[in-house]
Amino acid sequence: MKMKHKVLSTAVASALALGALAPAAHATEVSAEIGAASMYYWRGFDLGGGAAVWGDLSVSASGFYAGIWTSSGDEALGTEYDLYVGYGTEIGDFGIDVSYATYVYPEVEISPGDVAELILGLSYGPAFLSYHYGLEDLEDYWYAMVGVNVGDFTLAYGQHEFEYSHVDVSYNYNDNLSFTLGLVVDDVDGEFNNDPKFVVSFSLPIEF
Repeated sequence: MKMKHKVLSTAVASALALGALAPAAHATEVSAEIGAASMYYWRGFDLGGGAAVWGDLSVSASGFYAGIWTSSGDEALGTEYDLYVGYGTEIGDFGIDVSYATYVYPEVEISPGDVAELILGLSYGPAFLSYHYGLEDLEDYWYAMVGVNVGDFTLAYGQHEFEYSHVDVSYNYNDNLSFTLGLVVDDVDGEFNNDPKFVVSFSLPIEF
């Protein structure tokens, strides 16, 4: 799999999620969420499968968490599901989250562990930073994002190891509806779609 032409997954408008690190809950909690977006937007790229529908199921206790995230809308690799485990905590205004995620694509026989990342997330007040380090088939890949939450807006800058970078401006209309404008800052090779990308995303928690 050529990394430059298939870049893997997180939820639409992932910049918003990076500002909210996993809570250090003491009781065991199970949470679920479903959502839809006008495109599968990932780290500055439109993955080309049209609208995306996704779902997430997780369990957490004492800061530790694990779960599964699944989505449609990836034109190159089809339906995916992601398995993840991690730990997150907060000390005053400072937050830290460390996790492992593996990306699975049954339609093209990419199995658990074939493609994975270690992810470090840091936050201080409204500012956040994340670093993704590729494992296995992603061994030479990294991605970093830095951003800040300003009221209902999130501003974020993302950089891939292959010298492709982007800026996202996101607006949270409410807890369920958000809008993201993605703009390419640098595309050294000039081989990607550098048009502005506008994403409408809706999510809904599932109560147990």
